Amino acid sequence: MISATRLVAAAAAVTVLSNRAEVADWALRYFGPWWNATAVGAVGVCAEAVVVADVNPDGYEAITRLVNDGRPTESVDYAKHELLVAQDGEDIVATSPSEGIAYRSTPSSGRLVLAGTDVQPLTLAAARIAREAIRGQLLRDGWAVLHSSAVVRPDDGATLLTFGDKGAGKTTTALLLASHGWQLLANDRVLVRPTGERDVEVVPWPSAAALGLGLLHSLGWDVTAREHLRNGGRFHPTQHESVTEALLAGDHTPLWENAKRERKVQVFPDQFPDLFGVPLATGGRAAGLLFPQVDADAAPDITDGSRTLGEADFMSGKTEDRYPDVFGQAQGVDGGGRESARAEVAARLAELPHRVVRLSHDVRASAAVLTKVADAL
Repeated sequence: MISATRLVAAAAAVTVLSNRAEVADWALRYFGPWWNATAVGAVGVCAEAVVVADVNPDGYEAITRLVNDGRPTESVDYAKHELLVAQDGEDIVATSPSEGIAYRSTPSSGRLVLAGTDVQPLTLAAARIAREAIRGQLLRDGWAVLHSSAVVRPDDGATLLTFGDKGAGKTTTALLLASHGWQLLANDRVLVRPTGERDVEVVPWPSAAALGLGLLHSLGWDVTAREHLRNGGRFHPTQHESVTEALLAGDHTPLWENAKRERKVQVFPDQFPDLFGVPLATGGRAAGLLFPQVDADAAPDITDGSRTLGEADFMSGKTEDRYPDVFGQAQGVDGGGRESARAEVAARLAELPHRVVRLSHDVRASAAVLTKVADAL
């Protein structure tokens, strides 16, 4: 029996079909309300793009043999796995031996077939490919990708975009506002497009949200997370086992990998409303820009600092190197959007109110300042 989930973001759509219900169900949960995910009938699917992801060992072996039959190949690092890529006529074929997944992409039709030997890695890969299919359509349609968190005021769709380097407080800002009357649109990045004469339309980029143990504790969510685990619940499978152990032990001391990268709690999008009471938004209109700075020992306040958007605030093909467009889903458009789209978005956002805000580890005081700023924009 074939299961299917349809995803829709703005004017982009893709349907995930599989001979295993787990694959379609995962897409339904992972993208959820952010990309209007719905279970649909598999007969008569007519999306702009289709991802067929079947557990099919014979299909995997057939494509893998094709890739390795002596034709020119390229080795690509894709989602932390080696992917061997080749051409077969107009199609792109590839194999990932470490995952047991082979691919056949037909960019002209938007059809991409995955054949896997095991359902778990296939499930994750299908979701990645479906997300890239949506992004490819939106990039071709004039959208760009911002490195920003975002919240939406439910009354009018006004959207606040928060920018900053790693550790500046993008996630903290979004979650504090989403806990005080706003809706969470994105944790780390958003898709944006100029619309009308002056507006910038914003839609979410679904992904698992990475929350540090300290932040989870300061928000008062660690107890809920611990009970969720004790009751048999799980967080996203990319979460490191040491993080799960720390949650169960009630330890919120930050965990570091190679003294550089913090290991964090990996939260599914649907767990924000279901576990933590944070409502999600599906879109909005840019109304203001926030630039937080975290100073643990200072009082939270609006500061006199100035900050404007820079090149680092936009995603690009270079910064998106974890998922290079090896399957031609963006059809040559840069991974962060066309230069013209990024320039127009930057010009329009430059006309909106900008606020630099100092935050601290005092959650209540930080939330009060952010709410004051947000209500004034």
